[in-house]
Amino acid sequence: MSEKGQSFTEKKSTRRNFLKNSGLTIGGVVLGGAVGSLLGKDTTNVTEESVHQQHNAAETSSTNTNAALMFFSPEQYRITEAAVERIFPADDNGPGAKELLVAYFIDHQLASGWGTGAKEYTQGPFFPGEDTQGYQSSLNRQDVFTIGLAALESHSKSTYEKSFTELTEEEQDAILTEFDDGKVKMKGVSSDFFFSLLRSTTIEGVYADPLYGGNANMAGWKMKNFPGHQMSFMSMIEKDEVIKLDPIPLSSQHGH
Repeated sequence: MSEKGQSFTEKKSTRRNFLKNSGLTIGGVVLGGAVGSLLGKDTTNVTEESVHQQHNAAETSSTNTNAALMFFSPEQYRITEAAVERIFPADDNGPGAKELLVAYFIDHQLASGWGTGAKEYTQGPFFPGEDTQGYQSSLNRQDVFTIGLAALESHSKSTYEKSFTELTEEEQDAILTEFDDGKVKMKGVSSDFFFSLLRSTTIEGVYADPLYGGNANMAGWKMKNFPGHQMSFMSMIEKDEVIKLDPIPLSSQHGH
């Protein structure tokens, strides 16, 4: 079955091992490692340590200068934070999207030219596009997220009479599945396109440089043993042994 035909729940199952054992080694330098799946890592064996990491998310936010809203309202942020945690939840492999501050990453991206479509042609006339043409709309990404988050909240209340943030994990998964399947009516954009955009930015926030607001403490990189922005591998490229490097963020390059 193609990915398009799979449900949100099926994707979580079939991608459980997608990133595991996906590491690359170049000249003995580890560039990857084992981590959970893209659409929700295996949450059946959550360790006590990972639970404590989840509880410490607020403390992490308070010490991270990137943890400041630039586009979202507090309510939009809370809905986004709950949704991305279901897409990339904490488990025994490491922290989830909430602790990694992925919702802040998305907020900052939406506040940028990426969110406004500053470098994209958006003039009319507009015609319905074919499936092969990708996204066709006058809405920019800020519009898509604003409409999508409102629909996520509205659909949760009409289905369960509760806010999305108050739903159980199973109920949240059910709501997200309906969006992924394109079953929720939205004005100006399809629900499956919104979910696809939400999911892709979630994964980007997990692995982008911390400079952009997510990947707090480089924990996303550490789960993959990704070395970050090393200045050079020349001193070790011909060594036979496997060398595990501590990741280096872009912010460390000042003065080099």
